[in-house]
Amino acid sequence: MTAALEIDGLTKRFGDTLAVDAIDLVVPQGSFYGLVGQNGAGKTTTLSMAVGLLRPDDGHARIFGADVWSAPDDAKALVGVLPDGLAMPERLTGREVLTYLGLLRGLPRDVVTARADELLAVLELDSAPRTLVIEYSTGMRKKIGLATALLHAPRLLVLDEPFEAVDPVSAATIKTILRGFVVGGGSIVLSSHVMALVEQLCDHVAVIDGGRVAAAGPLDEVRGGRSLEDTFVALVGDEDGGVKELSWLSR
Repeated sequence: MTAALEIDGLTKRFGDTLAVDAIDLVVPQGSFYGLVGQNGAGKTTTLSMAVGLLRPDDGHARIFGADVWSAPDDAKALVGVLPDGLAMPERLTGREVLTYLGLLRGLPRDVVTARADELLAVLELDSAPRTLVIEYSTGMRKKIGLATALLHAPRLLVLDEPFEAVDPVSAATIKTILRGFVVGGGSIVLSSHVMALVEQLCDHVAVIDGGRVAAAGPLDEVRGGRSLEDTFVALVGDEDGGVKELSWLSR
């Protein structure tokens, strides 16, 4: 079976800094795949290259077999992306954003209208129909970003910190939507540094450390009978294993 996402040797340098070091990763079809790592580990850079937002220095990324860089139209039609620090037209309402992006993708207007109605209602954004995106809270921005990622009915979702700054009620709604997406045959890659969230949602996980894959596979195999947090600390923590303390705060 063709992988939902296959990353082969992706590499990226910024000046003298090697941000991503020849990462290989395979996301099976139908999986809910968590990508975890410390801040600065290379998660966002890896995902940005994997979906065509950032050109790699080396390596390839394929979405259901379509190469992201040599066949971008084919690949990008199959993926919905919620990037970190999403930029969108801020002087439009949420409905106008969805309408604009849906028509830009070539969807029929009646399909865009119907899907926008449903997305705005499910994500509880229809109560502010005249509110411009520039006036949205951070949580509302995350939700409209997720709506734009889902609008064209992709087969793969790539989500970078989708629950950051989202209130618990909205988070529960988003989790239900994402679980339903996977049950319906979709595949998801979710980047987060919140281990409990990944354990709650994901069936596969990859631990990224220093631009490399420290461990990857089914969740239960990677954590090996421990919590994901304990496994993560063991993989990427300091060799002495100690949590640093401030000596001047000790009594």
